[in-house]
Amino acid sequence: MKVSVDSNLCYGSGECVYRVPSVFTVADGFGAVIPGRENTGDDPDVREAAELCPSQAVKLTD
Repeated sequence: MKVSVDSNLCYGSGECVYRVPSVFTVADGFGAVIPGRENTGDDPDVREAAELCPSQAVKLTD
């Protein structure tokens, strides 16, 4: 499962980076997936970050 951050929805709370710093980073003030870490959507911590994103910008797709 792939993880991504929708830059149109993200408002830069940093919640994803706080929860899973090995997968997420901040780019230009907004959350982003670290290059090469896109296929970590099956990780329970990444799933939790997606569920708890206040702007619902973290997306999990097949």
